Amino acid sequence: MALEFRTVVDVQPFPFLLGYNTPMLFCGSCFTENIGSIMYERKMPIIVNPFGVVYNPISVKLVIERILSSKPFEESELNFRNDLWYSYLHHTSFSSPDKEKCLELINAEQAKASDFIKRTKCMLITFGTARTYFLKQSAEPVANCHKIPAREFENRLLKVDDIVKEWSTLIDKLLKHNPDFKIVFTISPVRHWKDGAVGNQHSKSILNVAVHELIAAYPNNTFYFPAFEILMDDLRDYRYYADDMLHPSKVAIDYIWEKFKGAIIDVDSQKLINDIEKVITAVNHRPFNPNTKEYKAFVNNTLKQIERIKSFESSLNFEIEEAALNQFL
Repeated sequence: MALEFRTVVDVQPFPFLLGYNTPMLFCGSCFTENIGSIMYERKMPIIVNPFGVVYNPISVKLVIERILSSKPFEESELNFRNDLWYSYLHHTSFSSPDKEKCLELINAEQAKASDFIKRTKCMLITFGTARTYFLKQSAEPVANCHKIPAREFENRLLKVDDIVKEWSTLIDKLLKHNPDFKIVFTISPVRHWKDGAVGNQHSKSILNVAVHELIAAYPNNTFYFPAFEILMDDLRDYRYYADDMLHPSKVAIDYIWEKFKGAIIDVDSQKLINDIEKVITAVNHRPFNPNTKEYKAFVNNTLKQIERIKSFESSLNFEIEEAALNQFL
């Protein structure tokens, strides 16, 4: 019998499939952006973290609810500290020294996400940590502390029941409008090392139990993709981590993406993804001499590939790629 030197995580096909005709909202920790950015680059119809990276389940829920409400943010919801205007429901990337610019950016993304979610039938949600920070003054949970002194917050580890209760309310709301709505939960494999090794594992365990209780309560609408288990058990080697030894490396992200793609992306869309990846590779290629007949023929062939792809899926936009290629003709 052949020896097996890996514990391969077998990801079973999902009972539903996604593709270029199924808009999908990604929301949660930075791992959501790892997979979401790959899908975005391949021109799939997705929006990733319209409020920026959000780590804890309560804040992710509040973000989704605010998107569903379509309610613009008002000046009274902004805060000012350290010469910056910011929102406690948003990542620091939305902060600005100009109040109007901060509000404009927040509301532009809010409007885009609120319009998008009306067409969305599936969300991918990534929880990063069960540790949540609350403003002492108002007991308001925050998605990001914006480098405000720790003394102004109470931080506590959510309980499983807290997460299940909050998310059951949101799921019920989603299913009321669309009984077939699907949610794919993942747990970020990124370690939150500020909690220490034991604290990080405690937090991830709470998230895991809460997610599976939700799946048990909503078996036809909620599902789990084992990103955490793939990195922890299948890729159990520091070769698959970035330099900080906490985040997955590009090789690991690509491996997890292939698992995700095989389990939940329909066959026709997988073929289209492969064609788009060839175009991306061609556009990123930098020739030694771009003035040769051979390279111009290569560019023309790539442009023809783009036209073939657009004839199959007319909604795809290749303006950037076409402009990059045409400059060499």
